[in-house]
Amino acid sequence: MAESMKGLKRTHRCGELSLSNVGEGVTIMGWVQKNRNKGGLVFVDVRDRSGIIQVVFEEGSMDKEMVEKAASLRGEYVVAVVGTVSKRAGAINENLSTGAIEISPIELRILSEAETPPFPIEEASKTKEELRLKYRYLDLRRPDLQRNLMMRSDVATLTRKFLADEGFLEIETPILCKSTPEGARDYLVPSRVHQGEFYALPQSPQLFKQLLMCSGYDRYFQIAKCFRDEDLRADRQPEFTQVDMELSFVDVDDVIEVNERLLARIFKEILDVEIATPFRRITWQEAMDRYGSDKPDTRFGMELIDVSEVVKDSGFGVFTQALELGGTVRAINVKEKGSLGRKQIDKLVDFVKDYGAKGLAYIALGEDESMRCSFQKFMTEAQLEELTKACNAEAGDLLLFAADKHKVVWDVLGALRLKVAKEMELIADNTFDFLWVTEFPLLEYNEEQERFVAMHHPFTMPMEEDLELIDKDPGKVRAKAYDIVLNGNEIGGGSVRIFQNDIQEKMFELLGFTKEQAAEQFGFLLDAFKFGVPPHAGLAYGLDRMVMIMTGEDSIRDVIAFPKIKDASDLMTEAPSVVDEKQLDELGINLNAK
Repeated sequence: MAESMKGLKRTHRCGELSLSNVGEGVTIMGWVQKNRNKGGLVFVDVRDRSGIIQVVFEEGSMDKEMVEKAASLRGEYVVAVVGTVSKRAGAINENLSTGAIEISPIELRILSEAETPPFPIEEASKTKEELRLKYRYLDLRRPDLQRNLMMRSDVATLTRKFLADEGFLEIETPILCKSTPEGARDYLVPSRVHQGEFYALPQSPQLFKQLLMCSGYDRYFQIAKCFRDEDLRADRQPEFTQVDMELSFVDVDDVIEVNERLLARIFKEILDVEIATPFRRITWQEAMDRYGSDKPDTRFGMELIDVSEVVKDSGFGVFTQALELGGTVRAINVKEKGSLGRKQIDKLVDFVKDYGAKGLAYIALGEDESMRCSFQKFMTEAQLEELTKACNAEAGDLLLFAADKHKVVWDVLGALRLKVAKEMELIADNTFDFLWVTEFPLLEYNEEQERFVAMHHPFTMPMEEDLELIDKDPGKVRAKAYDIVLNGNEIGGGSVRIFQNDIQEKMFELLGFTKEQAAEQFGFLLDAFKFGVPPHAGLAYGLDRMVMIMTGEDSIRDVIAFPKIKDASDLMTEAPSVVDEKQLDELGINLNAK
């Protein structure tokens, strides 16, 4: 039967005690992790978020009823223990921070009994994630998840402190917003008062933070909830958290400088890792040409090699046709993997088809200077020698080639170099490799919609030296945009914003908006711009993704308290769910579910 904690007050968390507390009277409260009954000697491990401490109940030295009560304890019972800290009588447990001490109790109270959990509450659980997410409140008791969430809290607290000290104001922006057509799909919220009309949940606070700059708030930040109705993967959730900021009277270098100092402070204080500043910077074009990715992992080499000039006169149609259509031929050199068998190479061919490739050409060089080549009959010996030389190939190397449109080749080889590097264990663990990717294209052409779309958003400033290209060749215009990349993950991105009406109007025109459509969607922002708008720029981090990397996890679900699964549902609460007809009637909604 559960007892009251009346009269008791916790003095310490379990993991806070140490040898310096020996001889002190303490009261701890927590969950029973283990109970080992050795016959008249009962060892109980009590756990809270700070750690575990051992409590020893021994017949003869204390009340027999208390020892019997201790023997009745089961895993996940909630208990309060009053006692004295003493040195361990037995062997020290090196795996526990409290492994050199134990508590000799004088009182034990069972505050809450517990059924047997559906899975063990332990680190590095092997239980299927679906079951753990269904009982997430139990999963969150595991020490590794608790450490993750405590680190997340520490990162958020430190970020707030740093930005406040830098003169930023924390200002909340609305959750119920106006739907805008650009970007990802909105989550919509029907209005009861304005039937037939909808709010949208914010994909970011973008428009509001720009309005705050118009309002003179100079430096804004917010740890903001954002929502996107898009397909999920390991580093994406339908609702996520941004560290969002905007600054007035700044340019690219100003935003980068303050954020480098913020990141250096976070990694030093949270992980005790020194991060050298300034970070490297590479342009988007260089990132794509060298790594096939706008978020390149530069902890290893295996860079893309452009061999278009070398193969343009070859007899291999796959290469020459791609070049005739304005594409490219590129390769990666996988060192010391020339012995890879045909079946293993075929698996790589299957892998790249998911990235748009029709196939994958290869040259495998043996240690004995032999050659296996998938297109050998189409090229002369001299051409093959020139090609391997262009790839800096040596005996034992494997050369993998992709030929297609630039985007397909970048996607294919960018993904392939990552896959091969992971399989070959070329990526150094416990390293944090930061770089900025700058000068993104302002626009990208959407072939399905047959129009240009903004690569970031419609308010991104073109680079001044490219303004003359806006009418002549808009696809070549670069943006004053910048992404911060960590270990091959984009953890944040931002840009300098357009603040001149003529450039903003031209941007909307390029995106296919009429003046009337632009006014309908963004009129409140455009109106604000009529009353004096400062030059401004900003950036937002994905807090979940950054903490995921800091904790060494593979999924952001492991750093979010109550995440969704791939179909955007919550296994614990069973959301989304059917609602009453009465609620739908109040909203004026009739369902026509597919």
